Amino acid sequence: MNTKFEILLNMAIKWIEDFLPNLIGAVLILIIGIWLSGVIAKFVGKAMLKGRIGETVVTFTQSFLKISIKILTIIAALGTIGFNIASIITALGAATVAIGLALQDSLKNVASGIMILITKPFEVGDFIEISGLSGKVTKIDISNTHLLTLDNKEIIMPNSNVASGNIVNFSSQENRRVDFSFAVSYSSDLALVKKVVNKVIDSCPNVLTEPERFIAVGTHAENHLEIIVRLWCKKENYWEIYHYMQENVKLAFDENKISIPFPQIDVHNS
Repeated sequence: MNTKFEILLNMAIKWIEDFLPNLIGAVLILIIGIWLSGVIAKFVGKAMLKGRIGETVVTFTQSFLKISIKILTIIAALGTIGFNIASIITALGAATVAIGLALQDSLKNVASGIMILITKPFEVGDFIEISGLSGKVTKIDISNTHLLTLDNKEIIMPNSNVASGNIVNFSSQENRRVDFSFAVSYSSDLALVKKVVNKVIDSCPNVLTEPERFIAVGTHAENHLEIIVRLWCKKENYWEIYHYMQENVKLAFDENKISIPFPQIDVHNS
């Protein structure tokens, strides 16, 4: 009995002596590989930024590198503990086909992400609107595009939805037009209205002189005349000018006794 136990114990010790170094090596490979995936991605990202490559391409490349290096690390670790790497690669190829069929949407997101990088409808830092959702692009990774809304909410959109949607890029052009519509009563002096609006525009900072400002009567509505105002500015000054004009035109109209009509209901007692 003791002899059998000794034989089993010796076999176990020999197996541990033969397998443990490989197991330790595999664990070390995993730890170092995962660590290296972050370091290499970070290093490549910095190098690309120094080479003035767009941040959009940088974030996508970093995401792709991390995933690729981690997959190679796992294969190397499995090879260290005795798995046949050639068989693993063959199995991985077959699995890729099966997974590809099961994960068509995910692969579609990856392909769409590559198309976004190639066509460049927007870049990281641009303010865009897609299918009614708007925000600043903070990241484009291998599967998703990340937006940060004006009220600090994160929107994560699959790249396939982004690529197939209608994209409005508010940041692609250096200048933007700011449109206003002000309502005045039919009894208002239009010459005075235009004079007052022009005076407010003159006091508004960062309005461009070219293209020229535009002020005109728009529509004859049921209860008011619509005054259309169009100004041009640098894209970064859009909201500053928008809010300045909205507030100061109201104050100027009040000061000059220009009435802003609102719907009224007359009730007659029978």
